[in-house]
Amino acid sequence: MPQLLHETTNGNYFLSTNQQLIDIETVHRFLSDTSSWARGIPRSTVEEAIQNSLCFGLYEDGALLAFCRIVTDGATFGNLVDVFVQPDLRGRGLSKMLMAFVMSHPLIPRLRRLTLATTDAHGLYDQFGFRPLGKPETFMEVYRPDIYRAS
Repeated sequence: MPQLLHETTNGNYFLSTNQQLIDIETVHRFLSDTSSWARGIPRSTVEEAIQNSLCFGLYEDGALLAFCRIVTDGATFGNLVDVFVQPDLRGRGLSKMLMAFVMSHPLIPRLRRLTLATTDAHGLYDQFGFRPLGKPETFMEVYRPDIYRAS
């Protein structure tokens, strides 16, 4: 996946798609230990996922505070995944700042479809144009929620 470098600052925060800045240990720890969707995910899987995605980080003084990535073909489709803000930093508007940065990326307006799955953040994503599936009957999935626990 081409890097598609995009960066900005917002007050004391630095936002970037530069994968070299990502603290993989922080991402892995959150996904493996804290998230509801990737419990037990191996570090090698996180590394490979990051390498093959368009990643977005929100930093302060070099520390990764928030993260997400888009799995995309870079032309027509993207799926927003692994969105998180460090638990002790929630309620400060960082998720909104991160999503504004994601939506400002030059790739986003070119995508025919951008999807995501969320259990509890519909209000956040609604602010950025996400809506329930228009034709949910046309979507299918193979879903293995416990895949990392079985390893």
